[in-house]
Amino acid sequence: MQPDWPAHVHRELAAAGVRIVGYVPDAGHKRLIELCQADRSMRAVVLTTEEEGIGLAAGAWLGGEKTVLLMQSSGVGNLVNVLGMVQVCRFPLLMLVTMRGEQGEFNPWQVPMGQTTARVLEAMGVAVRQAGEPETVAAHVHTALRLAFEAQGAAAVLIAQRVIGIKSFQEQSAQ
Repeated sequence: MQPDWPAHVHRELAAAGVRIVGYVPDAGHKRLIELCQADRSMRAVVLTTEEEGIGLAAGAWLGGEKTVLLMQSSGVGNLVNVLGMVQVCRFPLLMLVTMRGEQGEFNPWQVPMGQTTARVLEAMGVAVRQAGEPETVAAHVHTALRLAFEAQGAAAVLIAQRVIGIKSFQEQSAQ
C-alpha cells in the first residue's frame, strides 16, 4: 500500500501554522486540496494563474499569515518574472509542485518545462527539494517549511510524476 502522502503533507502544513493555501486546480494535488478545503483552520484559495499566488503569499506574509502554493511544473514557467519580487522583498514562499514531463509523459507540451523546472527555480533563488518517492514527500515539505518560514526564503518541493501517477493518453482521452 502506498503511503498517503497528501495526508502527511497536510499534517505538516497544519503543524507549521499554514493558514492560506493558494492553488491552481491540478489532479496531482487533488487530495491535498480537498484536505485543505475541509480544514477549518485553513483557507483554500483557487488561483487563475500561478503569478497570483506570489501576490497572495506576499499579502499573507504582510498580514502575519503563512501560505503555501500548489501548482504543476508547467505553471513554474509562468512565475519567472514575478519570482524577482520574492528575491527583492525576501518574504517566505513555499511551493509544492507536481511534476509533469518526466518519464512516461503522454503530453509532449509538458516535457520542456518538466525537464527544466528545478533549474529555473534555482536560477531564481529558490531552494529546491525533489521528492521521488511517496514516503519522502512529507519530510521534504517539513524541511522546506523551515527554509521558507524560519529563514524567510523561497523553497519548492518537486513531487515526481511517479508519485502522483502517470496517466496514459488513452486515460486522458476517455475523460
